[in-house]
Amino acid sequence: MSYDRDAAPVWPGLRLLPWESEGGKPCFLSADGAGGVLSRLADEIEAEQLCDGAEVLKGALAVLDDGKAGEHALRLALRATTQAFGNVLRVADSRGARLPVAADDDREADERELRAQPT
Repeated sequence: MSYDRDAAPVWPGLRLLPWESEGGKPCFLSADGAGGVLSRLADEIEAEQLCDGAEVLKGALAVLDDGKAGEHALRLALRATTQAFGNVLRVADSRGARLPVAADDDREADERELRAQPT
């Protein structure tokens, strides 16, 4: 499974799920936010994907730090990393799409606050 952001547009009221159909197409859930069975399952899978991503990152760093790692090890690490990164992007897009949209007044206040902070 690989994640293509262009193939999974954000649709208001629909949750992008952390799996694909058998045909490789994104799956969506129309949920009311009450936390139904599919929503809870998706939450659990997303949490597992994020944990897996952290483990894959550790493994990829170990391969990169190993000066004796061959092409095969590097390719395996890169393949696992790209898979995990795709999963993390899907989780980020799914969760980001469910965040409340700030009103224009709130957004302008947030931007003024950010500009006022020292760098």
